[in-house]
Amino acid sequence: MLRRGKDCCIVRPCEFSVSLTIYASALRTVLAPFQVDTMLRRVHFVITTVIVFFAVSLTADEGMYPLSEISRLDLQSKGLEIPVSELYNPDGISLVDAICQVGGGTGEFVSEDGLILTNHHIAFSGVTTASTPEHDYLREGFTARARNEEIPAEGYICRITEAYRDVSEEVLSVVTPSMTPAERSDAIRDRMRTLAKKEEGDRENISCDVSEMFPGKTYVLFTYRIISDVRLVYVPPLSIGNYGGETDNWIWPRHTGDFSFLRAYVAPDGSTAAYAEENVPYKPKRFIKVAPEGVSEGDFVFILGYPGRTYRHKTADYITLYERTILPYLTSRYDYMIESMEELSKNDRALQLEFANMIKGLANATKNYKGKIQGLRRLGLAGKRSAIEAELQQFISNDPDLQKKYGETLTQLHDVYTAYENTAMQEIVITLLRRNGYFNLLSSVTNAVDKGELNDEKRERMNKLIERQYADLHSDAELDFLATLIRDFKKVPRHLQPASVETLIGAHADDDAAAVNAVKEAFRKSALATADGMQTVTSWDRDQLALSKDPFIALALEVNLLNQEIVERRRTRDGELKRLEAEFIDAKMAWQQKDFIPDANSTLRLTYGYIRGYAPADATYYSPLTTLSGAIEKHTGEEPFNLPEQLIELYNKGEYDKKFEDKLLKDVPVAMLYNMDTTGGNSGSPVLNARGELVGVNFDRAFEATVNDYQWSEDYSRSIGVDIRYVLFVAKYLGKADFLLGELGVE
Repeated sequence: MLRRGKDCCIVRPCEFSVSLTIYASALRTVLAPFQVDTMLRRVHFVITTVIVFFAVSLTADEGMYPLSEISRLDLQSKGLEIPVSELYNPDGISLVDAICQVGGGTGEFVSEDGLILTNHHIAFSGVTTASTPEHDYLREGFTARARNEEIPAEGYICRITEAYRDVSEEVLSVVTPSMTPAERSDAIRDRMRTLAKKEEGDRENISCDVSEMFPGKTYVLFTYRIISDVRLVYVPPLSIGNYGGETDNWIWPRHTGDFSFLRAYVAPDGSTAAYAEENVPYKPKRFIKVAPEGVSEGDFVFILGYPGRTYRHKTADYITLYERTILPYLTSRYDYMIESMEELSKNDRALQLEFANMIKGLANATKNYKGKIQGLRRLGLAGKRSAIEAELQQFISNDPDLQKKYGETLTQLHDVYTAYENTAMQEIVITLLRRNGYFNLLSSVTNAVDKGELNDEKRERMNKLIERQYADLHSDAELDFLATLIRDFKKVPRHLQPASVETLIGAHADDDAAAVNAVKEAFRKSALATADGMQTVTSWDRDQLALSKDPFIALALEVNLLNQEIVERRRTRDGELKRLEAEFIDAKMAWQQKDFIPDANSTLRLTYGYIRGYAPADATYYSPLTTLSGAIEKHTGEEPFNLPEQLIELYNKGEYDKKFEDKLLKDVPVAMLYNMDTTGGNSGSPVLNARGELVGVNFDRAFEATVNDYQWSEDYSRSIGVDIRYVLFVAKYLGKADFLLGELGVE
């Protein structure tokens, strides 16, 4: 049972009525694929009428609805066949009790013994860590045929939402009119932490967080049950779970079997415990029944999950900053890092496994960012937001009371983002630099020496840390990333650059390759080059540090000071935005007289829609189901299109149970497309049918939908899931995991 406090999470106009925005379907989306001969115009009219009615009836609503809103939605009229209380019931057990947060995404309990179904890319880190060149579970897959063969997914924690309550008044009670923006930011942050810690108490199984729903306006305290023993049960081979690789990532049509099974374990008494042989499977309050018959085009579906972040209530200036500056730089930076790691590891499988998690994460991010940039530019979203804000400003100006309250809000927001744009590149480069393995350590050492914090005991601990980290660092990759980041200071306004960058790059400022080589050459002569050299610095005093001729030590000292300035700048900016964005929401609410759903923030949400194709371009229509025959058409025998030959042979011979086929397609369905509202963090979320049964696992969005984080549209917002029939098919015939089908209740 998931408990709740009073209703929260949504901002309403004064009458508190519910008026959800419904987007009409664009007729061209439906009609584009139909080319009709002149002699068939009468038939065309009938078909068109039916299709238009069908399309409009399958229009989803924008919204990642918080728990407090689920009971307000008229889901039965949309196609839900079970009571809404089956989805979320504050006074009993419901489907939300079967949903967990795991591995940075979502998972769902699918058996009474803590079996979790999620994505292959969610389990990716766990299976990579467990792999070696001799036992390459990532490439070959992993199957535990007995409970004692299930292996730890290292670093994984399972979180289950237990309760929530609105704490907005308690959080904002610490804010006073006399506070500076930085003081306001600190006060809110500290109050959020205090409330969470107080609620958590000394309960070992419980973690509490206060989440900001609307900045500076609404806050909700969530209570989570924590499970820290998570194990791998079945992970398909990479050629299934990552079929198509980055070529097909964020793309439809898709043929990726992006699924894996994990299991949650607890101590014999039911309490949270770290991995131990005596631990037993967790017994969830609710698990989700599998619907092996799957879905068809037009079926109602819904998702419960933990979407990460959206930015739909941000202003035009925010969008401009990300479109023009932040996303383009990060895209080029991540692309370079991927190329560098792939080149370094091309003949070394052990190194490929070491880099696999980072490469996959960076590749996923950079393609997402490219989609966002393309989408923002195609939509002209910054311009559209600017026009809306101009209308809002006019509305405010026409009302003396609103003018008094909000007359300067948009201008002040513009000023905040203008200042941010001026320093954004400095903040990004310094943030990334401080994450570099070498520089992070140097920054810590120089900061401690500069402040006189290293007594004998702390120095010994620091030296042991240096020894461990240097042993673990991949020197070629870290040095390359360090050198190119220092080169990237050229993208920062001159007055915001550390002076020592000039010393390192010297006469090579206009030659990228020469600048990088100059930094690398200076590194080889630096104390930073070896663990012994770094440990020597820990024995220095402040004067020795200041007198050092090592340009990297000089850079570290400068960056430490600049970072302090950045921290203060961010505190002030955050405090200003909390106040101004709260005013912005209030002003829009007064203008539009409609409900606002808070942006996603990694808390439990619901979205619903239909299995539905789309038309991403002129004369192009994509149907919503892909098949195994389509996957085989893509097969080349080489990564990333290298289906297991065993699977191809099985399919071609037809030696499988036809219950895994779609009755209309006469083929095994692989992936599905739907018009639900999802984002990062929804990976692994269950796709549920009208009866609340599992028909798929969400794992991606179409490329055009990467811009969803800023604006959702019925025209292009499509998400992608793996069909449950393919999950079962692969587990049975490739994984020989009939025991899993039995546990799922599938005969």
